Amino acid sequence: MITLAQDCLLFEMSGGESIPFSAEMVTVEIVGAQGPAWDEDFVRQAAKAVFHYFKQEMGRQTVTVGEFTSALEKVLHGLNLRNGLLLGPEPAAEPAAEPAGGDLGQLARESGFSGELSFFPRLREELRRQVRCGLRLVRFQGLRECVKHLVGTGRWTGQCRSLEEQIVEYLRGCLSAETSTPDRAMLVE
Repeated sequence: MITLAQDCLLFEMSGGESIPFSAEMVTVEIVGAQGPAWDEDFVRQAAKAVFHYFKQEMGRQTVTVGEFTSALEKVLHGLNLRNGLLLGPEPAAEPAAEPAGGDLGQLARESGFSGELSFFPRLREELRRQVRCGLRLVRFQGLRECVKHLVGTGRWTGQCRSLEEQIVEYLRGCLSAETSTPDRAMLVE
């Protein structure tokens, strides 16, 4: 068995695989209608702090992408930052319970034999549903499973990578078209 490097954590992806990342390798992308709501360097430092929390403070060797994302979201919203500036108390309360994010694998399976033709309209509808709920973080999980299903393969290929990029770009475009909220973010895992 290969031992994990001392400065790495195993990130458990939604597809079941685990990938080792160091704090420097963790990248965070926050997409909003008018660009990122936080300074890029600040978000990178916050991600490193969350990484340190799990690795050093909690003594964890593995963490799910969902756990990491949730912790990072709490840090960013807990500091109540907008464009890198510390603000006063939050004026509006957060929604009590956020519905689970969209399952891309399920959307792909429900598309049946029509594949991408019915997948993309279903995907846009799911994004609209989450936006209508007033969520500040729009979430989608199961990207790899979804892509492999749509491509019709069990292994990751160049065609898979191309479709993965197409889906993420489509989601970015839909989010920009559906919302004018500058602090709305999207997570695709």
